[in-house]
Amino acid sequence: MSIKERESELFHKWENNRVGFVTDGVVSEQDYLNSKIKLCFVLKEVNDEHGGGWDLREFIRTGSRSQTWNNVTRWVKSINNGNDDIPWANLESISEKQRIDTLRTICAMNLKKSPGTHTTVRADFDVVVAEDKKFIKEQYEIYNPDLTICCGTGWDLRFALDLNDEQVYETSRGIKWFVNQQNKPVVMYAHPAARVQDSLLVYGLIDAVREITHNKSNQQTN
Repeated sequence: MSIKERESELFHKWENNRVGFVTDGVVSEQDYLNSKIKLCFVLKEVNDEHGGGWDLREFIRTGSRSQTWNNVTRWVKSINNGNDDIPWANLESISEKQRIDTLRTICAMNLKKSPGTHTTVRADFDVVVAEDKKFIKEQYEIYNPDLTICCGTGWDLRFALDLNDEQVYETSRGIKWFVNQQNKPVVMYAHPAARVQDSLLVYGLIDAVREITHNKSNQQTN
């Protein structure tokens, strides 16, 4: 069964629980499976005061919006560039076409499928994640990502995956991370639209990813 078929089957069961259900996941299955590093970005909820009922995958395929997705585009480009830095001058300006071309390869999933507003209401979010834990776990398992970036959702994903008792590591610069059930790294990082200078937000993650993947490689060879 394809990723898309598995997503559809899961969402058919899940959407009855949530008004304004917003589907999400792999933007383009073929591009995701063929990508050098399968990347999954885990976010909280979509910002939509009009009630949801749409598809985040299609939204990303057709250009998304700069406020959140420019930095995700920068992250993807930089992670796929390995240990070679991309100068900020080559990342500062991101076009809609660059977002469309780059983000085809990713998976983007929200833990809360019903829409929220610009600021997450923490109590409501926590209740929904607890109620939908089984569905969240099932969706995440569909993707088997090589690297997961939690965009302000690290502790929430640990809870949803029943990994609260597993060890949390920390990079030399203080970025926390853990491994999922497939022993693949999950980075606990900020939301891409966090009120931080974009260049700091971008290179801070890239620095952490390089250290984490280096440490993982050393663990596997020792």
